Amino acid sequence: MALRKIVEQGDECLNKVCRPVTDFNRRLHILLDDMTETLADANGAGLAAPQVGVLRRVCVVMDEESGDYLELVNPVIVDQKGEQTGLEGCLSVPGKWGIVTRPAWVRVRAQDRNGDWFEAEGEGLNARCFCHELEHLDGHLYTEHIDRFLTDEELREYLEREEREKEEGE
Repeated sequence: MALRKIVEQGDECLNKVCRPVTDFNRRLHILLDDMTETLADANGAGLAAPQVGVLRRVCVVMDEESGDYLELVNPVIVDQKGEQTGLEGCLSVPGKWGIVTRPAWVRVRAQDRNGDWFEAEGEGLNARCFCHELEHLDGHLYTEHIDRFLTDEELREYLEREEREKEEGE
């Protein structure tokens, strides 16, 4: 496994539609392993292949509760419900944050590294990650959903408010 360079906003590969994976071979396995290692090293919640310069329909998402990584090859959203609005950032837009509205619950259908189909679902951060990473595969960034980036002070206030609400809910 190896760390891959995460490309940043402005790189043209982030604005291109990715091609489906048709060969479930060693090269795909290496890509998935490298993406998982890169995501873990960057301490992110998800990573799509175009973020490491590969125009294939592949992404890796970390499960919020278990901390396990879920590999999604040729993923599609098959169902979604509700709505959530919250903080969102991106490894390809470092140091910038905005407020984005996404579905509260999402089910995706994808293939694993061997080509077998499966479905996975998530809510909260997991649903947000599914939507965010799948948008990368179609050449879109979360920045298309925000009115503006938060200032450092707004970000600090938002995080403090979230922490207070979490403590009050326990």
